[in-house]
Parts: sequence; C-alpha cells; structure tokens
Amino acid sequence: MSPQIPIVVGVGDFVNRSTSVADAQEPLTLILNSINIALDDTGLPQDKKQQLQAAIDSIDVVRTWTWPYDDLPGEISRGLGVDARHKFYSDHGGNKPAKLFDQAARRISNGQTKVAVVTGGEALASLTACAVAKKLPPPGWTRTKERVDTPFTPTGRDLGKDIGAVHSIGAPIHVYPLFENSFRAHRGQSIPENHDESSQLYAEFAKVAENQPYAWNYGKPAATKEVIGTVTKRNRMICFPYPLLMNAFNTINLAGACILTSTDYAEELGIPKTQWIYALGGAGTQDSSNFWERPNFFTSPSIERSIDAGLQVSGLTKEDIDLFDFYSCFPIVPKMAASHLNLPITHGNKPITLLGGLTSFGGAGNNYSMHAITEMTRQLRKGKGRYGLILANGGVMTYQHVLCLSTTRRRGGLPYPDSDPLPEFVTDIPVPKVDGKVEGEQDAVIETYTVEFNRDNTPLRAYIVGRLKSTDHRFIANHADDETLKQLSSGTDEKIGRTGRVRNDGKRNLFTLKKGTLGKL
Repeated sequence: MSPQIPIVVGVGDFVNRSTSVADAQEPLTLILNSINIALDDTGLPQDKKQQLQAAIDSIDVVRTWTWPYDDLPGEISRGLGVDARHKFYSDHGGNKPAKLFDQAARRISNGQTKVAVVTGGEALASLTACAVAKKLPPPGWTRTKERVDTPFTPTGRDLGKDIGAVHSIGAPIHVYPLFENSFRAHRGQSIPENHDESSQLYAEFAKVAENQPYAWNYGKPAATKEVIGTVTKRNRMICFPYPLLMNAFNTINLAGACILTSTDYAEELGIPKTQWIYALGGAGTQDSSNFWERPNFFTSPSIERSIDAGLQVSGLTKEDIDLFDFYSCFPIVPKMAASHLNLPITHGNKPITLLGGLTSFGGAGNNYSMHAITEMTRQLRKGKGRYGLILANGGVMTYQHVLCLSTTRRRGGLPYPDSDPLPEFVTDIPVPKVDGKVEGEQDAVIETYTVEFNRDNTPLRAYIVGRLKSTDHRFIANHADDETLKQLSSGTDEKIGRTGRVRNDGKRNLFTLKKGTLGKL
C-alpha cells in the first residue's frame, strides 16, 4: 500500500467568555463544541459530514489542567458517537499539541488511521469562579475519582525535594527569567534596553490578540508598550525582569480541535480542496528537566534542534517560511526562536505570533499551540502565506515540538516522515558539574539570577545560579543578606559576572554579593 498524504480538513476553536457559575462549562463540553465546529469547517453537507464523523478512528487529547478526568478520550469518543480504535491522553506539556498532531499525521500516512481528531481544552476561568463561590465540584461536571479542592496553577505545584526545591525555585515564573537575564547579558544589552525590547514585543503581540476573535482579550483595547513595561500595583513585578503582563494568563475557557485525514478520503467525501492544508513534518526533543543541568542559560538546544530538524524533515529552509507562531509564555521563548532563525525580535516583516501570546490571547494550559495550528490553517487557506511553522514549548524551556504546514504537498512527492528525526533528549552537550551543597565558604561568580517579589512590589527572595571560582562547578543559592537582595533587585546595572561569596548554612546555599567586582565565566 502506497503512503497516504495527511491533510488538515477541519479546525475549530470554542471560547466561553462567561465567568459566572451558572455558565460554567467543563472542558469536555468545550472540546466537543470545538470538534463540531471543526466538522462544520470541512464544508461538507450534512450527510457527508456525518460519514466523516462516523469514520473517526483516532482521538488524541492534550492533558487538561482543569479537571482530572478518569478517561477524557473515552468521554469524547462517546460524545461523538464513535468507538475510536486509537485513544490517547497526553502527559502535561505545552509541546503536546504539535507532537500529537505530528504523530496523527504519521499514522494517517502509513495507513493506521483514517480520520484523526487532535484536541484539547481548558475551563480554568469557570473552575476558579466555582471555587470562589464554594461550588466544587462545579454543578453538572463529569464525576471523577480524584477530588479537586482548588484550581490548578503552575506556580502551585509541589517542587519536590531536589536542590531547586531546597532553594524554593522551580516554577516557570522563576526559571524563564533566569534565561531572559542570561540572554540579555550574553547579547550585551543593558537592563533598560532589554526591558524596552520585551515591552515592545508583547505590545506587538497584544495588537495581534486584539484582532483575534478567539483571544480571551478580544474586544478589549490592546495593552500598550508603556502599560506592559511599567511596574504598578496592578502590573506588579513577579520575578525580575518580568512584570505581570509579561507572564502567561491561564484563567481562561478555551478549546481547540483539528481533524486530519488523507487526500484520498477527502476526495472520496468531496471535501473542497480550498479546505485542505498539508502536514509536511515535525520534530521535537527536550533538554534536562532539571534547569540546573542545562549547558547555559542563554541558549536552548531543544529549541534550536527542534526548529532545524522540523524544517529539514519537512524539506524546507527558514527562508521558505511565511508565517511563524512561537509559543510565548514569557518573552524569552519567542526571542530565542527568532534569534536562532535570524529574525528580528520586534518590528519584523514576518509574523512570529498568529494568536497574540499567552498573556493576551490566553495561556490555554498545555493547549495553546492547538490554537496556533487552527489559526495557521485558516491563514494559509486565506493565502496569507504558503508555508507555516509552529513552535510548541513546554516545561521550563524543557521540551519542544515544531510542526510545518503548507498549502501544497511535500516537495518531490515524498511521503510524510516515518519517525521523529530527533532523540527524546539532548545529551551530547557538556553540562557543568553541580554542587548541591557548597563546601565551606568560597568565591563565586553569578552565572544568572532572578528575584521574586511580594504582592506589594518589595523583593522577597533572590535565586542565584553561580559558578565556584575554584572548580567552575555550578550551584544554586538564595541571597544571604538584605543588601545582596537589594542590589540584585535594583535593576540598575548588570549583576551577571559579578563576584561574591557562597556558603551553606546546613540547609541551603547562601550568596553574598561583593561590591562592584566582576569575575570571569
């Protein structure tokens, strides 16, 4: 049997903007609505649309943060009135929409799947409203074995007992700023220049979301560069250098779905070719889940390799791509992706978001990039470009998956790639040895850092990643004294490369900054 050609034939997004308890719809309901919209999107008459729905034999679901379903793919299958042979519920991760799509396209190519649904959804805004009203579980939601007492939040997860947890660091709000600060210093930017760049980038993203009908902020004026960049009581500093409006906003009700099939079956059903968008290929890998075991904090090997391999396996070069959507929980992710591709970070000719980012569009849990796939499909259909690339990021700059879509089939009539070209992990780049507990008191240099702030914009705690001068081993530390915390939180001059002393107090490493001294990294 010759390989089939996988295409997207229907996409759907559904948003429930109400935050009243009476309107609280669970993720399952939102997901089924998005799938029905995707079925309508095929342009088929009712009888053929029912035939397509009955042929669904694959359902992949991005794990939802909102509700601990016992069997969400099974619930979706029953809701559609089908008995899908392949049903899969992913692990957590913002890379999963692109990865599941890539795998579904591969199964269609090799004849394992006839019609695939890839979907996901969140209802954290509704769940939060119900929690505030003390109505948990929300009335009418699917009953589950696991009890939910409070809405999920990425910052509320148990950090465990590793060396990050010992120093109270490990949540996304802590780790992404480590990369932003290191990226700034590596590029020779001043702190004001870097902050201005981030503010401009997210202002451009906000303008995209302003005109994106599925964005949580749709219909509201876009936040300006000045509003995004100015720290106020409302736009408080979370972890330096990111105020609230540079952090993902997760309290939304959004679902998205894609329907894939082969060109042969699409022709048999009579799906108009104007609805066809070709899946060209994908690639993904991941860096260490322990952020302290990364080669450095100014590059992301997993981003770079996923982009390069995603292009290569799709038969494309970076110059071929007309439309990009880079995951953007924090500014550093699109910055690193754009930098790797030699694209301007701001004021670019090619879009690097189609949605408007996780702050303005809404951080749809793990499912943000599903909406990037649906919007990429719509824009390619409209002739906005010929080739599109989506970068889906998860964890703490940990795992990536890149997906390429097009208005035309793969060059040379080649079949869809039969495997992911990358290994699961990046393992071939040296990583500094890490000293979990520093011996004695030693001279050290700051490799990167961030400061977490209280709700009143006063500094709470510093997180330092540094190197011991004697061995070049890496360590994690907190601030040892108020003066060090004050200096690190000032934002006036570059602290990366500054020297100090580090010691362990029996529980954690503590760092004291020396005045005005630079070391070597």
